[in-house]
Amino acid sequence: MFEPNNYLIYDAHGRIVLIGKRVNNISLLDLHHASFNIHCLLTKEDDTWLWHKRLCHIEMQHFNRLNRKQLVEGLPKLKFEKDTVCESCQKGKQTKVSFKPKNFVSTERPLKMFHMDLFGPSRTMSLGGNLYALVIVDDFSRYTWTLFLAAKNDTFHAFKRFAKMLENEKSSTIVSIGSDHGGEFQNERLENFYEKHGIKHNFSAPRTPQQNGVVERKNRSLEELARTC
Repeated sequence: MFEPNNYLIYDAHGRIVLIGKRVNNISLLDLHHASFNIHCLLTKEDDTWLWHKRLCHIEMQHFNRLNRKQLVEGLPKLKFEKDTVCESCQKGKQTKVSFKPKNFVSTERPLKMFHMDLFGPSRTMSLGGNLYALVIVDDFSRYTWTLFLAAKNDTFHAFKRFAKMLENEKSSTIVSIGSDHGGEFQNERLENFYEKHGIKHNFSAPRTPQQNGVVERKNRSLEELARTC
């Protein structure tokens, strides 16, 4: 039972066995007035899982090999058996389930949905002085445009020119845009442009590039091509 300045610990029969007090937001236990004999418990450091953690979560086969060949001085003669699961190893080796590819087109015409992503800076500057590339994929036709940029902040002007040119060429309007939360896509100038032209902006969830996978796969191919140049 806890009170503002002290606390009481009862046994199974309802008798008070320990009394504690609270000093400067710290709970102190008074063992001098304990009503039972307190024993100090001792544990030997021969737990194999303890040595598994000490040796940077080593695999069981390597642990037994180190023991058998006496490669580590002071390592007790233990045989490691995997009788349980190491939670840290499980979390460290766990990977995300792969996203299934999208086998159908959810739009009815071109320009209804665009997927956008930006990659860079490339380690090699182009002859035109560009280090970035804005990749735009039409959801309906999967047609891809690549706009080369000198800096990230050129994204707004590049997309503004691109949207105007494409709408005039196709005699149609852009309905929605899909992108991640990068600063080149999530800024006041682009949001004002979208609002003015009635374009809906959809964001993928943070740290989930799979949701923007249509353009991510195109982007990855361009990045690999840029590395080989």
